[in-house]
Amino acid sequence: MLDLVLSSTEQGVLTLTFNRPDRLNAWTDAMGRRYFDLLAEAEKDPEVRVIVVTGAGRGFCAGADFQTLNAIQDGSYESEPDPRPTTFPTTIRKPLIAAVNGACAGLGLVHALVCDLVFTAAEAKWTTAFARRGLIAEYGLSWILPRLAGQAKAMDLLLSGRTFTGAEAVELGLASRSVPGERLLEEALAYARELAAYSSPASMAVIKRQVWGDWERGLEAAESAATRLMVESFARPDFAEGVASFVERRPPNFPPL
Repeated sequence: MLDLVLSSTEQGVLTLTFNRPDRLNAWTDAMGRRYFDLLAEAEKDPEVRVIVVTGAGRGFCAGADFQTLNAIQDGSYESEPDPRPTTFPTTIRKPLIAAVNGACAGLGLVHALVCDLVFTAAEAKWTTAFARRGLIAEYGLSWILPRLAGQAKAMDLLLSGRTFTGAEAVELGLASRSVPGERLLEEALAYARELAAYSSPASMAVIKRQVWGDWERGLEAAESAATRLMVESFARPDFAEGVASFVERRPPNFPPL
């Protein structure tokens, strides 16, 4: 039986690969459950410090599988819903880096943007697609996209459903880096390994929670929370190790989560 999401860990980095290459890794409930299960396992695994998510073959994720959409349309769709929301990756304490290697459409685009960082192949094809399928901005995209790209650009991408490249995704603020496709995974993994080697897992977990959570806060509330969190960080062994490694000019040895 085909493993819908491949998994491998090396040097503190877990690589998860959507594995339906013949369908451009189109999303199914079974693939989604497997992906979220692996994220939940990574959350508990002290060996995993950073997670990279990519797709097998020519696509990252081409959106919902058309067989699923057809079944919804004709009323034959039957599936036990996963209680975990599409935004589940934002609750994982470890950094997630999406490596968008190819087609990134609809639900696939949502899953890229609920990662913490996005690297993309410059030539990868991106699209929201929803308006061209008679659908709406799904799974919180109407909240995420304007915060990343601004309202006017978000409206353009959502209303038109036009296709744009990975290079433009960086210009729009949806991705942090675009590289030639043949170098994408290499660069994403190199960045992830650097985080795993030099950044405190506890610090990254708190920073991730701050960044996602502070979107809903005002500046005063964010500053107040940061002051409390900073005092808490002084008491962690990560702080002592971070200072010692800097003074001693050596790589840090931070404890796992």
